[in-house]
Amino acid sequence: MKIIKTALLALTFVVIFTQTKAQDATASSAVNNVITAYFGVKNALTADNYAATKSESKDLLAAINAVPADKLTTDQKKLWTAYSEKLQFDSRHMSEAPGIDHQREHFTSLSKNMLEVVKGLKLNTATVYQQYCPMKKASWLSESATVKNPFYGKQMLTCGKVTETLAPAAK
Repeated sequence: MKIIKTALLALTFVVIFTQTKAQDATASSAVNNVITAYFGVKNALTADNYAATKSESKDLLAAINAVPADKLTTDQKKLWTAYSEKLQFDSRHMSEAPGIDHQREHFTSLSKNMLEVVKGLKLNTATVYQQYCPMKKASWLSESATVKNPFYGKQMLTCGKVTETLAPAAK
């Protein structure tokens, strides 16, 4: 009887551990979808493409709304709750903006908040580069170390520098 109880207890721990890992993977995947969607917005602005920025901003909003906050750790959930509404606000406004200049205004705060989310959650599966534009006095995130400025697009494409490299999160 004692062996059966021990086996059941061990099986219970294995099931709980497996579910916890699956939840972590779900949350990590969803957060990485947000990061990827953000890069889509950034790349559309870099190309001076107003229509693509609107579309990519809608995709970003959908990705933000799809993050399962209940699958995050307590600290991660607290951080996500503090920033998700700000991310939603900027992405929504960018998707409805009357022009690319207005989109770029919202991209400034979107980028600031994304940096805090990426640094705080530590769920990124790829290297993320923080880049800085001295003309705009603002930062953005990039999937590449090569500077392509979303604030000025083709007008000043290479204006800026990498200021921080965020390594992929440990698994």
